[in-house]
Amino acid sequence: MLTEAALALQTQQPSGWTALVPFLLVLVIFYFLLILPAQRERKRKQQMLAALKPGDKVITTGGLYGTVVGLKDEVVQLRIADQVRVEVGRFAIAGKQPEKEESPKT
Repeated sequence: MLTEAALALQTQQPSGWTALVPFLLVLVIFYFLLILPAQRERKRKQQMLAALKPGDKVITTGGLYGTVVGLKDEVVQLRIADQVRVEVGRFAIAGKQPEKEESPKT
């Protein structure tokens, strides 16, 4: 038969701090896997948008490829074809087009 001391040890609940450890561990993992990369991506995009200049080739979130020909505060004027210019919001620029590397012809 179990003694009263042994029975008390078996029924003892974990303290409040030990119950919080798994929750805090999940929060730390969540921060490093989701929040931190999203902050870095947002900062990178803001820097790219701030550094836009005429002549940059960009793609919009709508899928239009164009060349920056004019910049205003929050508006970017793109040339998408000969004699065709459109104005889009700066926030609608998804990124710069990758530079094509020309391979030497043999």
